[in-house]
Amino acid sequence: MPTSDPFRLAELAASEVLAALGGPAPSVAVVLGSGWLPAAEVLGAPSAEVSTSELSGFPVPTVAGHRGSIRALDVAGRRVLVLVGRVHLYEGYTEADVVHGVRTAVLAGCATVILTNAAGGLNPAWPPGTAVAVSDHLNLTNRSPLSGPPPPEPYDARFVDLSEVYSARLRAVAHDVDPALRDGVYAALRGPHYETPAEVAMLRALGADLVGMSTALEAIAARHLHAEVLGISLVTNLAAGVSPTPLDHTEVLAAGAAAAPGLGQLLRGVIEGM
Repeated sequence: MPTSDPFRLAELAASEVLAALGGPAPSVAVVLGSGWLPAAEVLGAPSAEVSTSELSGFPVPTVAGHRGSIRALDVAGRRVLVLVGRVHLYEGYTEADVVHGVRTAVLAGCATVILTNAAGGLNPAWPPGTAVAVSDHLNLTNRSPLSGPPPPEPYDARFVDLSEVYSARLRAVAHDVDPALRDGVYAALRGPHYETPAEVAMLRALGADLVGMSTALEAIAARHLHAEVLGISLVTNLAAGVSPTPLDHTEVLAAGAAAAPGLGQLLRGVIEGM
């Protein structure tokens, strides 16, 4: 039966994902941010792939670099779901739309969620191509995926504890794989425009190291479902007021392609080391 409840819709989509991809139950989900698709290729060839247009509740991505499919592949004996692309609030989608992919993956069996993104760097010492493990976030979107009607039974109440959104254990694994990996605080804004120099100065004063337009709502939704979350940002450009040149989305995709081999090995190493 059709439903408007986002949790029931994710349950339905999870059953469709499992039926479409087959194989053993997945345990890890990787959400690809802008420019991260070349890195995903390093993980290995998918054993199965389904377009999200064939699954319940998935909106259509409208941003270059976000394809709209889910792949299944095996890494070190673990079944991994790779969500090739995401949607954003700035595309006109709701909070429930934005986190639908993550909810679906967790309800399909993924107890670990790796959220990747392209981010503007606020630290001039971190050039484009720098990978950063997200230690915490500032949700400045003024939105929450848990707003609206309360979650239905048997889900927890919407007042989820966010004392440790991003797993210290998984960050330690990531640092074992890449000792040069930085830690940083990610500021999530609604977008789609880039920030002004004054806004970047404000974010730096608030303690942010990175700025982007995704990730925070997905992390909240995943933690509400008790998934362990790792966030990895790729600095694809220096933010306004830090960068000496104007900002452009094409440089985001180019930076992802250039960093792909190292990022793919990082993802693989983390999954192998869990």
